[in-house]
Amino acid sequence: MLVGIDVGGTFTDGVVLADGEVVRWCKRRTDTGRLQETIEAVIDELLPQGSGREVERIVLSTTLITNLLATGQLEKAALVVIPGSGLNPYELRLADNYYVLQGGIDFRGREITPINRSEVRETARKIKQAGIRKVAVVGKFSQRNPSQEEQVASIIHNEYPDLDILMGHRVSGELNFPRRAVTTYYTLITREHWSRFADEIEKVIRARQITAPIEIMKADGGTMSLDASRQMPCQTAFSGPAASTMGAFALTMDDKTSVVVDIGGTTTDLSFILQGEPLHASKGAKLGGRYTHVKALAVRSVALGGDSVIRIQDGRITIGPDRKGDAACFGGPAPTPTDAFNLLEGRKLGDPELSYRAMAGLVKDETKVADLARAVVEEFIDMLCRNIQEMMRSWEQEPAYRVWEIVNRRRVKLDRVVGIGAPAAIVIPRLASRMGCQGFVTRLSAVGNALGAVVARPTLQLTLHADTQTGTYSTDGQVKKLPNLGRIQMKDIKELSEKELKFLAEEKGMADYFSEREFFLEEQFNVIRGWTTSGRIFDVGITISPGVIKGFKGVKI
Repeated sequence: MLVGIDVGGTFTDGVVLADGEVVRWCKRRTDTGRLQETIEAVIDELLPQGSGREVERIVLSTTLITNLLATGQLEKAALVVIPGSGLNPYELRLADNYYVLQGGIDFRGREITPINRSEVRETARKIKQAGIRKVAVVGKFSQRNPSQEEQVASIIHNEYPDLDILMGHRVSGELNFPRRAVTTYYTLITREHWSRFADEIEKVIRARQITAPIEIMKADGGTMSLDASRQMPCQTAFSGPAASTMGAFALTMDDKTSVVVDIGGTTTDLSFILQGEPLHASKGAKLGGRYTHVKALAVRSVALGGDSVIRIQDGRITIGPDRKGDAACFGGPAPTPTDAFNLLEGRKLGDPELSYRAMAGLVKDETKVADLARAVVEEFIDMLCRNIQEMMRSWEQEPAYRVWEIVNRRRVKLDRVVGIGAPAAIVIPRLASRMGCQGFVTRLSAVGNALGAVVARPTLQLTLHADTQTGTYSTDGQVKKLPNLGRIQMKDIKELSEKELKFLAEEKGMADYFSEREFFLEEQFNVIRGWTTSGRIFDVGITISPGVIKGFKGVKI
């Protein structure tokens, strides 16, 4: 048995998958103040007592990190940067406690400016006086040579031993100093909260005799182990939209082009499947309005959901962006799009009489309630259409999208709209009709996120930088000696990167997926000295990209 759980802002969904069939599923209200109890209740509903040992895999997706960053209720931290030359470091100011230090590493990992130890000690004293307990230390090109980050961290630790210190090269081995700084800072301020959550979840799961590996959904549509997530919590941001995308992928499993529309109570998440492949955001995920090194699918969240409040302002119908609670038909305090659909289509959700009363409260003449419901539904569909069209225009700038059009010598044509979420059954048929394409909704659409989580396979990425003149190579901040390969060629570096990835995959329990690896970066530059080539620089990226678990061929719908 495989178990998938999606912790959404309004509902928490769960599924049990066995032999390619969803044998049990459930949907419960999310108590955001007691996530542990919500997950506990879902597991107990999914699994008969004493059946925990039969579970082979359990995967969770959650909006916890996204919510933590959105509320801004996190402990303050200091950001210490070693920017070197060529960049205005003050553009990176993420926190009030922001410090710029002397020092510098060049693009080949060579020290060009030493750190000022007195300056570092003075910075440590300022951090201590401010009462800060956490500090991120990030240097430009630290993934090529982490020595200055390590020196600064060591000096600060000696001055302030109780400080929680995180270095940038431990978080990301990719180029782009600003993004590494942002990613390191947000990782630092969220990992304590995330670790507590992870501990609670592990306790709940193990108490039910589930010994299977626990995995967490990532923003890129893949999964990672619960232990790995403790070190890299930001990788779990936007895992809800990623889960819905993978759920749509699992339900369709073909080469059609689809927009995935995941309609929740408060928001609707949009994503794109281009000829059977989920589209990725080439610039990565944005956290706090800044780009990061968190790999993510191309998604957009719209403040429009089934429980969004309906108002009439200056004779115009407005929907959202807020939610006051459940739809009126379920005892909520205000009319919502769910109530409008309830009346217009005779859906009999909850108590239709409550839907009628709530809608009637917006008009003076009760004979106009049906007209109002019709107008609300039209506005809801219009808003979705506008957002999908805007999103598709932005998707056109993604490299994968543009390459597809060049290779196929034609524009991308939308084949269908795939619905995920409880309201999908009532919204998607009208939306697809308006957009002139096929609508796709099944009985499992309501729990599509949980299905996406349970079938998503682990992902892993590695970037290797090699410099034959210095005789070194680096992967994610670790600098090593190049093997003695004579005249090194690109094929040698690719083989070396495969060896490094295989080691990582085995270490993380992902050996079964090593065969799914693919290269996403291959660059080579000659180093010229005195009119002759004195060395070469190589950059190679290799990944185990998102997909479905071994043996999954589709789900019975």
